[in-house]
Amino acid sequence: MNRDLHNYRKSYEKYFLEEENLPETPLTLFTKWFKEVEEAPGVEEANAMTIATKGNDGFPKSRIVLLKKYDEDGFVFFTNYASEKAKAMDNDPNVCISFFWPNLERQVIIKGIISKTSEAESIAYYNSRPRGSRLGAWASNQSEEITSRAILEEKLKALEEQFKDKEIPKPEHWGGYRVQPISYEFWQGRPNRLHDRILYSQVKDNWNFVRLAP
Repeated sequence: MNRDLHNYRKSYEKYFLEEENLPETPLTLFTKWFKEVEEAPGVEEANAMTIATKGNDGFPKSRIVLLKKYDEDGFVFFTNYASEKAKAMDNDPNVCISFFWPNLERQVIIKGIISKTSEAESIAYYNSRPRGSRLGAWASNQSEEITSRAILEEKLKALEEQFKDKEIPKPEHWGGYRVQPISYEFWQGRPNRLHDRILYSQVKDNWNFVRLAP
């Protein structure tokens, strides 16, 4: 089957990036963009981000996770520490996270070094999750092969009975990761494919930015 997609065309004309209006720190610009995306219609989960890792099989792999916190210390998400991506990150802490916000014709690409959050931070977030999500962290051996969905449903039902009227402790195999950025690339769509690309790179304790050709 051959499907021709040559007729997919869109002109990006909503916003622009000019050097004289850029802040000194990329986190300031990220915060501004994130707020604008939250307030604009068209994206249900502004915090959905792609994280790319180098797998232990030598292949890169990307998947969507949900950003749960960001500040000067980095970008935080939570997952199963025994998952495929966790094993890849344990082996190689160099990762890339990216955000695509088509409603405002924007992307942000962040390279960084990943590390686990503190146990206290992981517990605090785990306890804030809905009860069903907390049980789900126990029910799924993430990335492991299973023979059917029924196995998950049966395990969840057993866990609901096990923890009925009880607190649900955080599993040892579940917790947070923090990406500490070393570079940010801000991409703003522009007409004629002459998009704005601004790259911030960290130099010691400061950030420098340059413009990249689209």
